[in-house]
Amino acid sequence: MALRFASDITTAETDYGTVLLDQRNGHYWELNPTGTLVVRTLLEGGEEADAVDAVIAEFDIDRSQATQDVAALIESLRTSGLTA
Repeated sequence: MALRFASDITTAETDYGTVLLDQRNGHYWELNPTGTLVVRTLLEGGEEADAVDAVIAEFDIDRSQATQDVAALIESLRTSGLTA
């Protein structure tokens, strides 16, 4: 499940993660480094399982927690209307 942002979403990576701007309503979202890693993995064509593996490899976290965190982020992006 590759990720694609809606056409009105602008992204900018910072030293602290990634900032998303929803140009439709002016709302900003800030992703921490973990969220940035998940989004980057999915934008590059990775699947949800690839994002979980990337989080486990980068951070000291168990698979169960990584799976829950990745799923929660993806759901949040979908319900907020940020993804296409």
